[in-house]
Amino acid sequence: MIKKAVSLAAAIAALAAAAAVCVFAAAFALYALLRATMTAAGAAAVVALVFAAIAALVGVIMLRKGGPSHARHEEQSLTARLFDLAREKPMIAAAAAAAAGFVLLRNPNLATAAFSAAMAGRAKQAERRIRRR
Repeated sequence: MIKKAVSLAAAIAALAAAAAVCVFAAAFALYALLRATMTAAGAAAVVALVFAAIAALVGVIMLRKGGPSHARHEEQSLTARLFDLAREKPMIAAAAAAAAGFVLLRNPNLATAAFSAAMAGRAKQAERRIRRR
């Protein structure tokens, strides 16, 4: 299960990196095209406006897709629900993974705290299993 999660996270990170490179290249190409006809500030403003419009369009498209059924989420664990969300909305999952990675890179103490909390939770679960026996 962990190997599958790590593989999924690596695939999402690779897709997010490739998408970021493509967006950057497209923005630069559009800027270079517009720079020939207007000032640098004007070209930059048009590029920002175009990519904001594209982001809004993608957001609307992603929100208009049918939402997940709520009945099946009642009995699933948080991890299972997160994997279902990643399968149903991969762009949102990639964006969330990229944002989480950026936050963890900027603040490693947060990663340490999250890891410690996860390990403490597992220790309590193991202790409960031992008491039940």
